Amino acid sequence: QVQLQESGPGLVKPSQTLSLTCTVSGGSIISGLYYWSWIRQPPGKGLEWIGYISSTGSKYYSPSLESRTSISRDTSKNQFSLQLSSVTPEDTAVYYCARARVGRQIPPRDFWGQGTQVTVSS
Repeated sequence: QVQLQESGPGLVKPSQTLSLTCTVSGGSIISGLYYWSWIRQPPGKGLEWIGYISSTGSKYYSPSLESRTSISRDTSKNQFSLQLSSVTPEDTAVYYCARARVGRQIPPRDFWGQGTQVTVSS
């Protein structure tokens, strides 16, 4: 059974870069055809899809966040990571990593991490 776990700082200062890592167990991030995705949920708002890196290494980002987003992977550690630059308090959210069979959309909750709270504040 594939499991995902987010990790990273819970507090980031405005204008800095938010960096999160998702560690995957129970399956390889380079096997099959999957989209290893990042999603977030700001307080009091709905889920927002951020982007993915696929099993083949292709990437796609939400157009609204593309200029500030980078997703990468470390296949030796079976991890993929999110970097979001120039953050503001509006980037405060619970951040989730997930495995999807279809890209460019929020996947079913079958294979999601538990989520990690990130607060942007000075």
